[in-house]
Amino acid sequence: MCGIAGLVDRRASVAQPAATLAAQAGAMAATLTHRGPDAQASWSDETARVGLGHARLSIIDLSPEGQQPMQSHSGRYVIAYNGEVYNFQELRRELAAAGHSFRGHSDTEVIVAGFDEWGIAATITRLIGMFAIAVWDRAEQSLTLIRDRIGIKPLYWSYQNGRMIFASELKAFHALADWRADTDPQAVGQMLAYSYIAAPATIYRDHHKLQPGHSLRLDRDGTITQHRYWSLSDVAQQGWDKAQLPCDAVAATEALEALLKDAVKRRMVADVPLGAFLSGGIDSTLVTALMQAQSDRPVRTFTIGFSEDRFNEATHAEQVARILGTDHLSEYLSADDALALVPKLPELYDEPFGDSSQLPTHLVSLITRRHVTVALSGDGGDELFAGYNRYLWFNKIWRSLGWLPLSVRRLLGGALGAVSASHWDLLQGPLPTNRRIPQLGDKVHKMAAAIAQPDPAALYERLLRQGDRPERLLNDIAIASLPMTGAPDTGKAFIPQMQYGDMNAYLPDDILTKVDRASMGVGLEARVPLLDHRVVEFAWSLPMDYKLRDGQGKWILRQILYKYVPKDVMERPKAGFGIPLQSWLSGPLRDWAEALLAPESLARDAILNPAAVRAAWDGFINNGSESPYLIWNLLMYQAWKARWHP
Repeated sequence: MCGIAGLVDRRASVAQPAATLAAQAGAMAATLTHRGPDAQASWSDETARVGLGHARLSIIDLSPEGQQPMQSHSGRYVIAYNGEVYNFQELRRELAAAGHSFRGHSDTEVIVAGFDEWGIAATITRLIGMFAIAVWDRAEQSLTLIRDRIGIKPLYWSYQNGRMIFASELKAFHALADWRADTDPQAVGQMLAYSYIAAPATIYRDHHKLQPGHSLRLDRDGTITQHRYWSLSDVAQQGWDKAQLPCDAVAATEALEALLKDAVKRRMVADVPLGAFLSGGIDSTLVTALMQAQSDRPVRTFTIGFSEDRFNEATHAEQVARILGTDHLSEYLSADDALALVPKLPELYDEPFGDSSQLPTHLVSLITRRHVTVALSGDGGDELFAGYNRYLWFNKIWRSLGWLPLSVRRLLGGALGAVSASHWDLLQGPLPTNRRIPQLGDKVHKMAAAIAQPDPAALYERLLRQGDRPERLLNDIAIASLPMTGAPDTGKAFIPQMQYGDMNAYLPDDILTKVDRASMGVGLEARVPLLDHRVVEFAWSLPMDYKLRDGQGKWILRQILYKYVPKDVMERPKAGFGIPLQSWLSGPLRDWAEALLAPESLARDAILNPAAVRAAWDGFINNGSESPYLIWNLLMYQAWKARWHP
């Protein structure tokens, strides 16, 4: 796991000697040393006017033979690469049989040998793993950028006036003295509404995220060509079509378990200490169980706990750890621990990012990094196996109320929304902690707005949005919907389309972005076995009844998990990785928030509507009438501005 950066500068008016190109690439990589604290290096070619930079976190082959940028044995290809390829040993044997020799035993050397043997395109389709790759072809004088199929590893790029720049994080671009960029108002609106900015957009105009499953090639004449080498759309459609055929549940469960075991085992290969995040939920528990089943020693597992019972998962995780026999560490954090991190968030997430679970995710990464360098996580299970509450809600809401006239549903939604979110939360007071629904008030408000929508697609869109009409906080800027291009044709079955939407945008641009920045911010490599592309393809081929059954998601995952952990231990309400946002914003974080939302701070921004923002903040503070998540998004945007564009 590492950070990569570089440039190809063919501007006619700018002469760049090799030393300058190397220095620029090195300066860009130097901003990414949190991703790669073990070594930094750069490579350049004055004639080609290209420079590559790399910051290394040593995981496989800790020797200098694994250093990057790395040239292939033929000298044709130069690579800067971030990620892990989990089938590199099989590929190495195949290449050795074809006559290739190797200096070390890194996966990087296997990749560039593959380029020599098979070419870039054919090599990429052979890889099982997570990766963001930049490769310079000295023969064709071309740069190719590649991002893994699911979007686990980030890669940003921009091409303007003859110069291509790219990096693992946007902050690397700030290292270029002549770099300038304008904030994209559409991106701000999308971030306020959904908490993140969906690919290919970024917070800056003319700057892009390379989309998952895509490669980009810059030729010597400046032509840019993008190619989709793996298509979620095709996988989803082909999987859905296959899922309509007869399928044996026992055989499917056994096949999935074997595939998951292989995915987990491959991700347990490392030359450094390794462990797992364990929240006690279905996904992290299953990953940990499969790790422990294939380990000859107790797996190191890590959980954080909070003093507020409704946000504390540590006790349950400790119970699960005892059952599985892991070497478990729970660390309980105070509000002060989390609050101390808040001012650092704009540095970690160098475009506005509002998923508030960024805080506990970073904190558990920080604790984990003190003991291991690699941690497996359970991310991806909700999207693949229909674990989100919104899938269940859709079934309940639309089947129960969809037949009512729209006018009646809007009246009902208005009545539910008239009660503040904080009052809905108070209604749960008499219930035992383990029976309370986290963030009930916000969820009721989302449901209230959702049932007032005219069709399933609009309902889904509304379930994803934060707060009521976030566009009111902007100066005449419409908020673009999340991308749903290529959704499978599933007839009247809409939940698979929701899953597709979540995998297409929410997973790579929220969940995986959060995990990447939180873990790499402390030099920890997070691996996600449930998002092995083979698991993704298999999951799409399963009937919906194997995912949603008896009012619960992840039915087939549960059948596997119950072999390792008793069913009664796992039967509990789904809990998110949340924080007490409402009480923190109105309490210990209030002064910080007031400063960011002060009239003088808002007056410097032509994108936000200062009066509407102040009204939203006042409504939140005075009577809880505004969503804390929408307020948090506002604050993250303002904090980002204060850090990067004061």
